[in-house]
Amino acid sequence: MVDIVRATGSPAASLTALMHASSACQGEYASILDGYTVTPAYIEAHPTFAAMTGDEVLGFYALLEEPPELDILFVADAAQGLGLGSRLVAHMLAEARARDIPAVRVVSHPPALPFYLRMGARRTGTLPPKPPKIAWARPELRFEVAIPLQSGE
Repeated sequence: MVDIVRATGSPAASLTALMHASSACQGEYASILDGYTVTPAYIEAHPTFAAMTGDEVLGFYALLEEPPELDILFVADAAQGLGLGSRLVAHMLAEARARDIPAVRVVSHPPALPFYLRMGARRTGTLPPKPPKIAWARPELRFEVAIPLQSGE
């Protein structure tokens, strides 16, 4: 059983460890995470949700509210292919909807582009490299968030 719960400051080290262990950010993409940590202050400032089974973190995401952006989304290598990434995206969209956010920007890791397209994001452009840390172009996407009409509208 996997529950998606609001993260608090305490799992910051676990979220950072999951992110750094990800095979998605190894090899040519390793530089993007050099020195990057998820801190308790970051978790407090941005809605961050973790997919948990017991005390184990299997994945997480963070939603920036202004401007709206999916800042981080990771699924542990061992949990990939189980539908957890799509559950996290669906959860993020529900959170955005609850916060009356009409659209969410994503600047994607290049190998994750097909995943976001399958999840319903629309490609809006490409961001150029930002050497030395980011030596590759990054796909930019957008999720449209269906916000229900208020009664009487």
